[in-house]
Amino acid sequence: MNILDYTATELAKKIKAHEVSVLEATNAVLGQIDKTEDEYNCYVTIDREGALKKAEEVQAKIDSGEIDGPLAGVPVAIKDNMCTEGILTTCSSKILGNFVPTFTSEAVLNLERAGAVIIGKTNMDEFAMGSTTETSAFGPTKNPKNPEHVPGGSSGGSAAAVAANECFYALGSDTGGSIRQPAGYCGVVGMKPTYSTVSRYGLIAYGSSLDQIGPLSKDVTDCATILEVIASYDSKDSTSVKRENTDFTSALVDDVKGLRIGIPRDYFGEGLDSEVKDAVLKAADVLKSKGAVVEEFDLGLVEYAIPAYYTIAAAEASSNLERFDGIKYGYRTEEYTDLHNMYKKTRSEGFGPEVKRRIMLGSFVLSSGYYDAYYLKALRVKALIKKAFDDAFAKYDVILGPVAPTTAPKLGESLSDPIKMYLGDIYTISINLAGLPGICLPCGNDSKGLPIGLQLIGDCFKENNIIRAAYTYEQARNEMEKEVK
Repeated sequence: MNILDYTATELAKKIKAHEVSVLEATNAVLGQIDKTEDEYNCYVTIDREGALKKAEEVQAKIDSGEIDGPLAGVPVAIKDNMCTEGILTTCSSKILGNFVPTFTSEAVLNLERAGAVIIGKTNMDEFAMGSTTETSAFGPTKNPKNPEHVPGGSSGGSAAAVAANECFYALGSDTGGSIRQPAGYCGVVGMKPTYSTVSRYGLIAYGSSLDQIGPLSKDVTDCATILEVIASYDSKDSTSVKRENTDFTSALVDDVKGLRIGIPRDYFGEGLDSEVKDAVLKAADVLKSKGAVVEEFDLGLVEYAIPAYYTIAAAEASSNLERFDGIKYGYRTEEYTDLHNMYKKTRSEGFGPEVKRRIMLGSFVLSSGYYDAYYLKALRVKALIKKAFDDAFAKYDVILGPVAPTTAPKLGESLSDPIKMYLGDIYTISINLAGLPGICLPCGNDSKGLPIGLQLIGDCFKENNIIRAAYTYEQARNEMEKEVK
């Protein structure tokens, strides 16, 4: 079997059994990058030297028994908005094109402590603002399933790297669907945990009340294992929560008997592609046949999620991005007349059009005279959306639906119509507004051969319910695929 065909947890077992060395696994990934990276553009930075050096260090620690985790020695890719000491961290923006942090984000440190080998930093929509990985200052990433199509975003580089075997798993960040939607488009597994489960320390912020780091992987087992490693309380993150139970791998059980699954009728109306609808409902039938109780219900408030989300996210972005002014770090314009002129020129030249659009929108909704009319109203809608989910989870353990209205659009289609791109987030953003966990996994392909994603949503801190449902569906789908072969 080719090393690259192993999942992350399978590879870790092979390394532990001395059947594969860490250096072999790292070289296999670097060799794959040499073959395919020019076409897919998954990475902004590839730390070849650092990865090979780390592979030798980790191998020595595994051999001595110092590291004995379920991911020890496995090469990983990190989204380029997580700080990594000594490695360029750009947020795929010109304004941070020369930024090398002096510290490492907590989630990445947790992986390093577990013996991960960092291959490099993945491409993304600039400052995570976009749904296609086309707003990157380093060019678009292409979908390995069909390079004429986008990989989704903003964690498109991470999802594409996993799909292209350019890493064994990756970290992404999810502000309004930025892990789950690219996972759906690229045919991999992606999970956004409950807000506050994974430390945001060292994650360059887009929307602080919405951002959450999570894994992208080849299967549900990897996803649960990675989440277990990166989830931790962190006093450096004021939003971090001490959780008693982060034993996510215990939910890897092929059993959904009695699990109550709700399907929102609101998710299956106008705008949903018929092939996506059929595939998602077939997945629901599979879970029903395995013993789950599946019902349709009315969730409500779905049409208000997009305006509420973009108002809140843009407001927080305009505040968070104030710091990028050319003074302490990052890009600074070469010619300027005075301080204010330097600010204006630096930001005009350093930020791309989508980031500028969201900064202006955020500044507008926070401005005097409009704060109450837009921002406060959006916060009230956010509270109502959370209540609608609370009511739903009083009846159901899991909510099931699509991750996106269509499969991956062609390159260039979305950027010409930003509103259409925003509407593509309709099934993912309300989960961020309510702080809920959500997982996306493949549930088929459309007639063009593009992957279709199934989304499972859980109540706060109830990741194990969605992991259990996802694992059960994945096992059933694997069995069905074997029968077809």
